[in-house]
Amino acid sequence: MYPQYSLPKKAGIALAFDALLSRHRSFREDALVCIDQLEPPLRVLGWENIPQQGPCVITVNHYHHEGFSAEWLALAISATVPVDIHWVMTGEFTYPGKWYEWFGSLGSRFLLGHIASVYGFSTMPPMPPRPKDVEARATAVRKVLEYVRRAKDPILGLAPEGHDPVGRGGALAKPASGFGRFALLLSSAGLRFIPVGAHDEQGFFTIQFGEAYELDIPRGLSSDEKDAQAANIIMVRIAKLLPMHLRGEFA
Repeated sequence: MYPQYSLPKKAGIALAFDALLSRHRSFREDALVCIDQLEPPLRVLGWENIPQQGPCVITVNHYHHEGFSAEWLALAISATVPVDIHWVMTGEFTYPGKWYEWFGSLGSRFLLGHIASVYGFSTMPPMPPRPKDVEARATAVRKVLEYVRRAKDPILGLAPEGHDPVGRGGALAKPASGFGRFALLLSSAGLRFIPVGAHDEQGFFTIQFGEAYELDIPRGLSSDEKDAQAANIIMVRIAKLLPMHLRGEFA
C-alpha cells in the first residue's frame, strides 16, 4: 500500500507559464503546496537533525518504484527544511534501447533545463556516466563549486546514486565512480553532510534526517581509494536511516 502521489494541476500550469517567461519560482513554496496535499501526510523523523542553515549537503537515497518518481524526494525535503535548498539534478533522461531514445533525451534536456533555470538549480549529465559526458560533467562540478563559494550559508541537495537502478526494488546502489571525489571537494569547501533516508512503506511516505557529520578520510590513500571510501561513508550513513531490506550492499 502506497500513498497517493499527485501534483497539483495549478502548480504545474504556473510552473509551465513561468518557464516560458523565464521567471524565477521558489521551489520551497511549491514543495509546501505539493506536500500539503499528500495523503496520508508526510511522516518526518529526526526533527532535531533538520538543518536550520548551511553550509551543508543533504544526501538522500534515490528511492523509486512504480508510481513514485524522484521529484517527491526533493519536494518532501524542501518542504521540511525551513530554508531554500539548491538541488543538483539531472539534466537529461535517457531511454536506452527505446525507439524514442533520441527524441526523449532531447525533449528531456529542454524540459529539465527550463525547470532548473526557473528554480535556480544546478544540473549534471545523466547517470550512469557516459564517455561523451566527461567534459560536461567536469564543467557542471565546477559550476556547483562556484555556487558554493559565492552563496551565503548554502544548502545543497543531491542523490548520490543519480538514477533509478533497475531491478533493485528501491534498495541502495553504489554511486558511480567520481562521486566520492566530488563530495570531498564539497567537504573542502566547508560543507558538512546530512544524510536522509526516504521510503514509503506501510502506507506512509517517510523521510528521516540523520546527524550532520564531517567527511573525513585517512591521508595517504590513492585518488581512487579516496573516491571509493568517501562514497562508502556517505552511503552507509544513508543506509542506517532505511529499513534493512532497502540498504542493499550497505546493510
